[in-house]
Amino acid sequence: MDTAALASRLLTERPRPHRVARWRYAHWLAVGTVCLGAFLGQLTASITALVFPALGRHFDAGFASVEWVALAYLLVLVALLAPIGRLSDLVGRKTVYLGGFAVFALASLGAGLAGGLWALVAFRAVQAVGGAMMQANSVALVARGVPGHAMRRALGVQAAAQGLGLALGPSLGGLLVEHASWRWVFWINVPIGVLGILAGWFLLPCTRPEGVPGPRVRARAHGGGHFDLAGLLLLTGATSALLLALSASSGLPLPGWAVAVLLLAAVVCALGLVRQERRAARPILAPGLVNTPGVRSGLVVSLIGYLLLFCPLVLAPVLLAGAGVPTSRVGLVVTLLPAAFAVAATAGGAMLPRVWSDLARCRLGAAVAGAGLLLFALLPAGGAGAGAAGVGGLLPVAVALAIAGWGLGLLLPANNALVMGAIPAECSAVGGGMVNMARSLGTALGTALPVLGVHLAGAATGGRAVLLALAAVAGLAVAVARPARRR
Repeated sequence: MDTAALASRLLTERPRPHRVARWRYAHWLAVGTVCLGAFLGQLTASITALVFPALGRHFDAGFASVEWVALAYLLVLVALLAPIGRLSDLVGRKTVYLGGFAVFALASLGAGLAGGLWALVAFRAVQAVGGAMMQANSVALVARGVPGHAMRRALGVQAAAQGLGLALGPSLGGLLVEHASWRWVFWINVPIGVLGILAGWFLLPCTRPEGVPGPRVRARAHGGGHFDLAGLLLLTGATSALLLALSASSGLPLPGWAVAVLLLAAVVCALGLVRQERRAARPILAPGLVNTPGVRSGLVVSLIGYLLLFCPLVLAPVLLAGAGVPTSRVGLVVTLLPAAFAVAATAGGAMLPRVWSDLARCRLGAAVAGAGLLLFALLPAGGAGAGAAGVGGLLPVAVALAIAGWGLGLLLPANNALVMGAIPAECSAVGGGMVNMARSLGTALGTALPVLGVHLAGAATGGRAVLLALAAVAGLAVAVARPARRR
């Protein structure tokens, strides 16, 4: 079989078995398949922080180098979400989604086998390609496979799967690192990926039926040649240069002049991005939408929210491990942050008065999150004081993380509602992409800033300084949040 025939076969979507397609609840089987990808993506996001100390010991590497196991994934994810979304329109979302499972599983296998730190970083970057292929298509697959009356419930189930993955990651990661090996943190993705491929093959409906024009024809019909590649490259350049500069300042072995060059490159790319987006036919950041009242502030709050979520996920294991807390117990304590976030995101809003607006819920959530982070900062040595390894010493840390997680679970869904409420319905896909970018950038900064604080002032002092700064940033989110008003 020649290459063209093989490619054509791989890109041909197979329909579901007739018996499955005719079942009245078949759409819930499709939702379940999408939930596997949602669970896997968030599990990977939260489980990685628990492996940083073990990777540093195994590879004899500093924190600034180890953090790139997470940052490489996030940078590739930010860069590929938009173009893969466009590609999926051309070749079929089911095809790309299943391909994402395959790439993710194979890269996870390679990551677990990696013999060096930078080989692991490279496999994580490939893993992000698979993650982007899944994430760019998950909501669209739910929308395509679920009847309108079940849409809200289906998206809620998907959010619950994300919350479960986010909450399970730290405790599972702690158990695997302590009782098996850091390699199993990556290998555990392989069976989930295989299950996702099998489930998707049989349970997802076709998104590119037979007879639809090929990719080249459809690209011309959709104006595929006008994709804002320059904007994408400038966005990637700005974020990569900034994060490299932060890493170099955090101990990455680069000379001082390189930091200055990276910061200059970040500024130049950012200014170029602003100029490019103002004149591009199809800008990836859509300045017209960004300037809509409520959207710009909502994107800033989204970035802040994920910064507040992932900073403690990275920082708390370092503080607690430094106090002699076993890795498995660290994982259980840190799990309370994403677990409280998941519960509040799915059910916390129902506990508030129905007459409360999304803006009020957003501001309350930011204030509660800030209070939790402030409590964490005021604990002895940032939660790593004497007796922290005992149950009594860990209880205040657990309470503080749970409060912060609960506040973020109120903040982020309400903020997403504000952003999407300010965006016209015909631009919802572009708006959703911008929210995803803000979320990923917040996650990347939430990974890099704790490393900088620990490097500059030590784990205890630097950790407390970062937590105090986060509490102040939460206050900024309260002030920045604005009501949604469409133009």
